[in-house]
Amino acid sequence: MRALARLARAEWGALAVTVRTALAERRGRAIPLTIGAVCLTALLQFVQNQSWGFGFVQNIGAVRAGEPLWPALLRTPLSLFVPALDLPVWGALAQILVVFGIAEICLGWWRTLVVAYVATLAGTLYARVCLTLDPDSLFGLPATDAQVVDTGPSAAVVGLAVFVCWRYRAYTTAGVVIASMVIEVALKGNLAGKEHLAAIAAVLVLCGISALRHRRAVRTRAG
Repeated sequence: MRALARLARAEWGALAVTVRTALAERRGRAIPLTIGAVCLTALLQFVQNQSWGFGFVQNIGAVRAGEPLWPALLRTPLSLFVPALDLPVWGALAQILVVFGIAEICLGWWRTLVVAYVATLAGTLYARVCLTLDPDSLFGLPATDAQVVDTGPSAAVVGLAVFVCWRYRAYTTAGVVIASMVIEVALKGNLAGKEHLAAIAAVLVLCGISALRHRRAVRTRAG
């Protein structure tokens, strides 16, 4: 048990201290973006479950790979907060509250938004590009995926989890997240799973860019 405790502290110690301190000192004021995102997601879920609101939510936040590019790009930011119709809304709310909350404390609200949007956009663009490939190829998608409604925070959540783990050197946890997404694709091979891998790839690029900027800043200060 002591060995496991040491491993846990080494993996999550710095992250846990950062989150615990921020919540103890500022409580809800530490995560205004997250609270707003949870409220927005709950509101959109309520509206889309009404006969008068379903079409409205679809028009402003539903993305399909078979639709024109520019309307899809305009809808992509809001699509992140539109719960998927085939999944329970409490799952989306819990994902946003926990992962967005941790990310907002550790990265700040604007970096959280950037990483979340890049991850979501990567999944959306992946579907659009890979529909043009042979469906039997490694990255190809069947034509039926062109009309799949692509909403929800899952790609953003996966991307944020990987980025925060990288930033706080919780590399084992990041590896587990990535491995679980690979297993999901291997077992199901669905569009959502493949978009998660695309989101992870985009976030890993962001990690590389951030690392290069940090190294340049260190060299500049040293010089």
